[in-house]
Amino acid sequence: MKSLVTGANGFVGSAVIRCLLAAGHEVRAFVRPGSDQQNLTKLPIETVEGDLRDVTSLKRAVTGCDSLFHVAADYRLWVPNPAIMYDVNVSGTRALILAGAEAGMNRMVYTSSVATLGLNPNSLPADEETPSNLASIAGHYKRSKFLAEQTVQELVREHQLPLVTVNPSTPIGPRDVKPTPTGRIVLDTLHGRMPAYVDTGLNVAHVDDIAYGHLLAHQYGKPGERYILGGDNMTLLQILQTIDEITGKPTKRKNIPVKVMLPIAHTMEIVAKITNTEPRATVDSIRMAKKKMFFTSAKAARELGYQSRPAIDAIKDAIDWFRRAGYC
Repeated sequence: MKSLVTGANGFVGSAVIRCLLAAGHEVRAFVRPGSDQQNLTKLPIETVEGDLRDVTSLKRAVTGCDSLFHVAADYRLWVPNPAIMYDVNVSGTRALILAGAEAGMNRMVYTSSVATLGLNPNSLPADEETPSNLASIAGHYKRSKFLAEQTVQELVREHQLPLVTVNPSTPIGPRDVKPTPTGRIVLDTLHGRMPAYVDTGLNVAHVDDIAYGHLLAHQYGKPGERYILGGDNMTLLQILQTIDEITGKPTKRKNIPVKVMLPIAHTMEIVAKITNTEPRATVDSIRMAKKKMFFTSAKAARELGYQSRPAIDAIKDAIDWFRRAGYC
């Protein structure tokens, strides 16, 4: 079986590739020209270059593949030109799925995000059925993923596609080359740059568990269904204290109210527009911090056999990798 993996050189994509190889899949990795491919070094895979906005490259990539794992996405909390993000995450996803269907693929797994799901009051974990709508979602990345998932579900219904959607939570672990926004939290804490926190929460999962969840979805998922791939629900303070516990460097931190952070984030965005660099915090991300983004993977556990290790193991592996890779 030959599987095409988009976003193959990324944090989650490269972990998915390792799972597929271990399961005996042949892998074709789809990467952007000129992108950093250190996560793919020495892996026994075929690599093809292309762009989700280039339909010709998509048709070339899917040819001869039996399965698709569409992991790629433009994942940034702030973008100077949001239209590019929607072109990649929404239009590009539609074009790729249609190309895969035309090529006769017999299985597709689309990587969405828990960002597309609703949140419950009182910090109760949300599931796949928790209501959500575009108006309640803050930020171009999350809005683009919501629209992309809606597009995928429409294609599944219209064309009876053998496609399963997975909704990963917050991945942490090795090979976070970029690093991701969550990886930056770990690094900033290691460097003593997290003296304060906002009272928010995340669902933390090891990136390799999330990757294995993709394989389980490919094997056992029901077409048209979506599955949360998550781990432990933790407040941001608990995440920071866990890092302190691992490093043996306890730190006293102050709780900064969201209303105080909002003008700071606004200033950061103004500076970002001038310098064309991604801000540490955005207005949308701070607004989202008013809610604890807690989720349950009970459906994936029940229907796919998905399991996740304790979040502290994911954080340990991330710290170890950052240290070995020279980030610290």
